[in-house]
Amino acid sequence: MKKLVFFLEEYSAAEMLKGILPKFLPDNIIPDFKVFEGKQDMERRLSGILRAWRTPDCMFIVMRDQDSGDCRIIKSKLINLCQQAGHRHAIVRIACRELESFYLGDLAAVEKGLGLLHLSAKQNSRKFRAPDSLGNPSEELFRLTGNIYQKVTGSRAIAPYMNLKGNRSHSFNILVSSIRRIVGTTSKLI
Repeated sequence: MKKLVFFLEEYSAAEMLKGILPKFLPDNIIPDFKVFEGKQDMERRLSGILRAWRTPDCMFIVMRDQDSGDCRIIKSKLINLCQQAGHRHAIVRIACRELESFYLGDLAAVEKGLGLLHLSAKQNSRKFRAPDSLGNPSEELFRLTGNIYQKVTGSRAIAPYMNLKGNRSHSFNILVSSIRRIVGTTSKLI
């Protein structure tokens, strides 16, 4: 058995992954989630944790939000931390602006997961065609759901309904294709 270890900025990302991974992760891959207390904690501790890692047969994916930072600078910094720790094959993925962009890219999943009506009809509106370009996706999702969405419970509720093939968030699609590539699966996405 191999282990796929995710280093994450927040618990809501772990809940999202727990909801989507069963749809395509092979049975011989065990996911593991190491959650930090925010991006500063991640940047401060990531290299040390990776350097001390001794479990064999592990693959690593580091994921954090872009927020208002420069995506290329953030990614480069995280790649450097992984390389300094001796794990040059670790994959780094950035959620363009925030994790909530992933949900705004699949309003049908938000509708089903939160038990709301008529959200999916808004997917083709100009605002939600490219959710990665929204300035504050979490605020947009709170507003759109009438403040029903909460980060951790919302992620847990929405993720199982996410369509892995038609999401409008480019950064979500890159994350899914990266996971599929690292675990070597070519199974059909649902």
